[in-house]
Amino acid sequence: MLKRILFFAYGSISYLIFLGTFLYAIGFIGNFGVPRTLDGAATEPLGRALAINVGLLALFAVQHSVMARKWFKEAWTRVVPAPIERSTYVLFSSLALILLFWQWRPLGGEVWSVESPAGRLVLRGLFAFGWGLVLVATFLINHFDLFGLRQIWLYLVGRPYTHLSFRTPGPYRLVRHPLYVGWFFAFWMTPTMSLSHLLFAVATTAYILIAIRFEEHDLVRDHPEYEEYRRSVPMLWPFARRRAELVKRLGVAGVLFFVVKGLFWLALPVVVYLGR
Repeated sequence: MLKRILFFAYGSISYLIFLGTFLYAIGFIGNFGVPRTLDGAATEPLGRALAINVGLLALFAVQHSVMARKWFKEAWTRVVPAPIERSTYVLFSSLALILLFWQWRPLGGEVWSVESPAGRLVLRGLFAFGWGLVLVATFLINHFDLFGLRQIWLYLVGRPYTHLSFRTPGPYRLVRHPLYVGWFFAFWMTPTMSLSHLLFAVATTAYILIAIRFEEHDLVRDHPEYEEYRRSVPMLWPFARRRAELVKRLGVAGVLFFVVKGLFWLALPVVVYLGR
């Protein structure tokens, strides 16, 4: 019984550390209410600051992805007991983020700045919407299992762990990854886009797009019905199916149109920054 209580305490503490990290991240990315934030005046040479920030982002990406893979879990649970494997993953992810918050180097500079009070309010509202969507999405797919609380509770009461069945509640019927859509809003919706913020947003967006491929590979393996779900529901944008149909009808011209459109939106922040 003591072992069960210790595991429950460990998992609960890991969750509380995550919760504090999550709340700090809102202030860190939104630049309010916390001692260290994403933006600020540059305090070091650009090259050194970039190297440190990219290293911190890479460390989190590697930890977050590798520890989530099945082959790693199978090896890891030979060392870490299965009931606290998920809690340990959550703890290590939180520690990687805490290190990032602590060692992040602001780069200075300004890519864009929305001066209109109404515009700033809208962007702040979309920023809040993103964080809200992230939180809601976790509860829709079982927040407590995702962060290890269900595992330690079942172990505490002596019940075997059962894997969750595949479900598509609420926004999961519109897109396959509403949680990641929420992250995109949280990362990109800012009235003032600094170089630091742009680096963070681009890096985390790239990471998410890559991680989705690995995650969906695991989902198809564990839930064969996910393959049909993947064919019928867009990944991130509710109207992506319509766009794909349009490209198919227009042929090469359609492909070129969307390529040019994408390049335009990628180049716009750079042009704005260089033109200042």
